[in-house]
Amino acid sequence: DALSDVSFSVPRGKVLGFVGSNGAGKSTLLKVLTQVLPPTKGELTIRGSVDSLIQLGAGFDPELNAVENIYLSGSLHGQSSAQIKKRVPSILEFAELEDFATTPIKYYSSGMYARLGFSVAIDREPDTLIVDEVLGVGDERFQEKCANFFMQFLKKNKTIIIVSHDLLMMESMADQIGVLSKGKLVYLGEPKVAIEKYRSQSYETRL
Repeated sequence: DALSDVSFSVPRGKVLGFVGSNGAGKSTLLKVLTQVLPPTKGELTIRGSVDSLIQLGAGFDPELNAVENIYLSGSLHGQSSAQIKKRVPSILEFAELEDFATTPIKYYSSGMYARLGFSVAIDREPDTLIVDEVLGVGDERFQEKCANFFMQFLKKNKTIIIVSHDLLMMESMADQIGVLSKGKLVYLGEPKVAIEKYRSQSYETRL
């Protein structure tokens, strides 16, 4: 199995991070949490709605413009046209794409595309947000904007599960960090201790 004996819970209003080398099981864990893959053993219990910031802009049609893609994404997530119409201005404003709303996104820079994908995903306001290596979206100012969003998100008693190789960011952001190794959860606890364990594990792997 790609994962074995991985057990954890995340309280509301908290951030749980996961680190691990390539092949440790992080991608499989994310697929299980986002319900792309069902667990072959054990149980997954999620209270409330879940959304993910994994592949920003997944499902976008490059021939369509920003507004059309917002409608496309919203309809795929079960939103009505009236619900989507209300949200379009705030999504474009957060993504800073008001001046490019009617431009086909195939002409967007990678940064513009990522900003639109990020803004569409966070606008759905789930109870739990699953994040994978996307906190470097846009320039420094936009990253600060994203960080402020996460702070406000947590203040609403919502939950974040994050996977990243940015250890400094993980240590500052996460309440707890789990270390994955060969599909097993070998540590779950204090961020500083988790990162030390991960670093020592990575060093031993290189020897």
